[in-house]
Amino acid sequence: MEYVYAALLLHKLKQDINEDNVKSVIKSTGVEPDDVRIKSLVAALSEVNIEDALKAAPIAAAAAAPAGAAAGTAPAAAPKEEEKKDEKKEEEALEGLSSLFG
Repeated sequence: MEYVYAALLLHKLKQDINEDNVKSVIKSTGVEPDDVRIKSLVAALSEVNIEDALKAAPIAAAAAAPAGAAAGTAPAAAPKEEEKKDEKKEEEALEGLSSLFG
């Protein structure tokens, strides 16, 4: 899990997610990095748009809903076609993320 967190941290800081950067983040925590895991993670993430995956993640959607409600804004009702498209995008994003843990 720490490898995924390292990749998310690098993404948040707008740094390249490559083997050297992930290894540096892991080393900075005092843990000896596993080169095989790092290579696997970097290869898997090379085909994933992390920003889209984060937006489509159920946790992000759940966190955004209370924030909007707290601000006094009600979520707009989406048409059924748009809901189907969103569900398909979510499924695709989850498939990409599941390949990391497969």
